[in-house]
Amino acid sequence: MAHGLNPVVMVGKNGLTDGVWQAVDEALENHELIKIKFIDFKDSKHDIAAQLTKTLSAELIGIIGNIAILYRQNPDKEKRVVSFENVR
Repeated sequence: MAHGLNPVVMVGKNGLTDGVWQAVDEALENHELIKIKFIDFKDSKHDIAAQLTKTLSAELIGIIGNIAILYRQNPDKEKRVVSFENVR
């Protein structure tokens, strides 16, 4: 499901800033399934992804190259974007 998605958040030279935290939280709220691209801090991508998922109550789906895939289901059924009903 994430294959066709473009990264919506970039982690750059400043690392895990307040702006990155806010952007990830908002992206999860709006899209549920997102990609985060690591332009810098590539050696820390696993630690950063773990921090984000723990603090923002999300799930780390995986890391492919320098892109992390995160998921957080919207608690409001009316606003849910991702459906796993027909996924195998």
